[in-house]
Amino acid sequence: MQGTARARISTLTIVACAFAAVTLFASVGALSAPKIGSVGTPSRSQAGTMPFPPGVPPILLGVSWYPEQWPESRWDEDLRLMEAAHIHMVRVGEFAWSTVEPTEGTYDLDWLDRAIALAAKHHIVVVIGTPTDAPPAWMTTKYPDVLRVDIDGRPDQHGLRRQFSYTSPRYREFCRIVAEKLAIRFGHNPNVVGWQIGNEFSFDSYDAYTRRQFQQWLKEKYKTLDALNAHWTTSYWSQTYDAWNEIPLEDTTGNPGLLLDHKRFVSDVWRDFAQNQAAAIRAHADPRQFITTNIGGLGWSDRWDHYVVTQNLDLAAWDDYVGQGHLDAYKDGAMHDLIRGLKQKNFWVMETQPGFVNWAPISNSLNKGEVHLMAWEAIGHGADAVAYWQWRSALNGQEQYHGVLVGPDGTPVPVYDEIQQVGREFEAAASELQGTSPVSEVAILHSYDSRWAIDFQLHNQNYDQQQVLLDYYRPLLDLSHSIDIVNPNVPLERYKLVVAPDLNVIPDDLAHHLLEYVESGGHLVLGPRSGMKDAFNTLDTRRQPGPLADSLGGRVEQYYALDRDVPISGEWGSGAATIWAEALSAKAADAQVLMRYGAANGWLDQQPAAITRIVGKGSITYIGALLDLTLMNAAARWMVASSGVDQIFGPVPDGVEVCRRAGNGRTIFILLNHAQSPVDVALPRTMRDLLHPDIVLSAVTLPVYGVAVLEDR
Repeated sequence: MQGTARARISTLTIVACAFAAVTLFASVGALSAPKIGSVGTPSRSQAGTMPFPPGVPPILLGVSWYPEQWPESRWDEDLRLMEAAHIHMVRVGEFAWSTVEPTEGTYDLDWLDRAIALAAKHHIVVVIGTPTDAPPAWMTTKYPDVLRVDIDGRPDQHGLRRQFSYTSPRYREFCRIVAEKLAIRFGHNPNVVGWQIGNEFSFDSYDAYTRRQFQQWLKEKYKTLDALNAHWTTSYWSQTYDAWNEIPLEDTTGNPGLLLDHKRFVSDVWRDFAQNQAAAIRAHADPRQFITTNIGGLGWSDRWDHYVVTQNLDLAAWDDYVGQGHLDAYKDGAMHDLIRGLKQKNFWVMETQPGFVNWAPISNSLNKGEVHLMAWEAIGHGADAVAYWQWRSALNGQEQYHGVLVGPDGTPVPVYDEIQQVGREFEAAASELQGTSPVSEVAILHSYDSRWAIDFQLHNQNYDQQQVLLDYYRPLLDLSHSIDIVNPNVPLERYKLVVAPDLNVIPDDLAHHLLEYVESGGHLVLGPRSGMKDAFNTLDTRRQPGPLADSLGGRVEQYYALDRDVPISGEWGSGAATIWAEALSAKAADAQVLMRYGAANGWLDQQPAAITRIVGKGSITYIGALLDLTLMNAAARWMVASSGVDQIFGPVPDGVEVCRRAGNGRTIFILLNHAQSPVDVALPRTMRDLLHPDIVLSAVTLPVYGVAVLEDR
C-alpha cells in the first residue's frame, strides 16, 4: 500500500489428508496489490440497482432473523409481523454453523431452504451470512489448532465467538467448504440477494503458525534482510535481524516499521480470509447476488485496513450503533461517509440498534423518534438498506438484554411502531431514491497507514484522530452539505476542496498524485503531522510535509505537544491552538502566512501556524495546529470560499442537517432535525414532499427528530 510492494497470504487450498501436518499447509506468495482506490475484482452488482423480486422495493428495511433458535411453527408469525412493519430483507445464518453442520461433514440445509421460501411468501428477500464467525464445538474440540492465540500466548476457548485463528489452514478449509455448500444450494435461489462473509472481522492471532506466515510475508515484500533492516533502521537498539525467523509478532510496542507492516499483514490476511469464501460462493452463485462483509467497531475500528479488506467485495456494509448516550449526528454521518468511501458507491447498514444495546456502560435507550431519524440519516449519506439487530430477544446467550423489535413472548416491543414508520416511509420514497447517491465537492482524505503511524507514537495522549477528523468534518459539512471521506489514492479531480487532517504517511507517489490534483486547479489543505513519514514509517529527511514541502514553499521547523492552549491569530481571527502545534517557516517569497502563534513557550512565539501558496491552477495550505472550534469554523469558511465550493441548499437553522442524493435526472434533499425543538426551514425553491407525494412545499416545519424527504423541482 501507499506505493510499496505488498505481500499476502495466498488462498490456502488444503486437502483433508494433509491436516495432520499443519506446517505443510502454507502457500505463501507474492502479491502485487492494486493501488488502493483502483479496481480489484469487478463488482457483480450495484447496491440499490440489483433486481429484486416483485413486491420488494429498491430501498430496503431489514432485520437479523435467527429461525434456527425458534420452533418452525413460529416462523410464519414472525415473518407476518415483519411484513406488517414493511420489512423486506432478513439476514440469516451468520451464527448457525452448529445447525448447518451439526457433525463434521454432515450438512442440514433443508431448514434454511424452508425459511427462505417462507420469507419469499411475505415479500422478504434474504442475505445469507456464512457462519464462520462462530465455529461449532465439535470443531474446536477435535481440532484445537483452529483456535486463535492471544498476544500473551493463551489459546481462546469455546463458548464465545471469533475464537478462531484467521490464518489456520484447517479453519480456512472448513470455511471454504461450508460457504461452497451454501452457495451450491442457494446460489441460484431467486429470493437470495446477497451474501455476508462471516461477521465483524475482529481479532488476529499470535500463534506460531501466524508468526511464520508474517515472516514469510516480510520475505516476499523485502526480498532480503538487508533491505528490511535498512528500511526499519534496525541498528537502533541492536534490532538487526540475521534470519527471518528472528522477527517477532508485535502489535502494540516495538519498531514502528515492524508495527506498520504487521497491520498491513493483518489486512492482507483478512482480505484473503474473505476472498477464500467469496471465491467459493462466486463459483456457484448468480452474478446478481452481491458479496459483502459487515464492518463493526462503530465504523472507526482500525484492526485492519478497510480499503484493503473490501477491495474484492461487491459493496461495503457496516454496523451502526450508538451505544451509550444519543445520536451524534456528525460522528454518525462521518462514519457513513467513510464506509461509502470504501467502494466509492452506496452501501448497506447491516445492523442498527433498535433502541438500545446490551454492551455499553449504560445501555440507555434512544429517545422516541431518534431511531427514525437515525435510519433516514443513513439513507441521506448513501445507504440503500438499513437493517436492525435483532428481530427477537434470544432466550439465552450473551446478548439477552439487547434491543429488539419483538420480545421473548413474540409480540412487538414499543420501538416496533417507530421502525414500522421507517419502513412505510422507505416504501413511499424508494422509487425516487433508487439510483441516487450523495454528490460532493469536498473530500476528506483518510489513511489507515497514517492513523496507525500516529497512534503507535501519539506524543500527546489527548491526540484523538477521530476527533481531529470530526473537527474538520463538522464545519465543512454545515457549509457544503456533503463530504466524501476517501483513501488518498482515489481520483480527486471531481473535488474543488480536498482536506487531509493528519496525513502522516506520504510516499513520493502519493505526493505526485496530490500535486497533480493541485496543479490542475484543486485546493489541498493539510493538517498537522502531515508528511512526517514515508511508506516504511520512517521519518522523511525532507521534514514536514516531506515530498510536498518544496511545493508548499515552507516546512515544519519543529512540532510541540501542548500541555496548555496557545494563542493564535491572523486571517481567521483569534483563538487557541490545543493539544498540538507546529512552528512553520514560509521559505518561498509567494508563500502567505495565514495565522501566527502568540506568546507561548518561547519557541512558538510569533511563528507561522498556517501558510498557503498558489501552485499551478490550485493551492496548497498547511495548518500546523489543532484549532479551537471557533477558529476551525472560520478556517472552514475560508477553505470553502477560496476553493469555490457551492452551498447546494443554502443556510438552514442550527441543528438541521441537509443531505443530498442525486442521479437518474433527479435530486433528492433529506432534511433532518437534530435540535431539541421544532424548526422552520425555508426552502430555496419549491419541492415535492416524497413522503406525501401530492404536496408541494416552499417551507417545511420539522418537529423534534423530524425528517423531510424532498424532490428538488
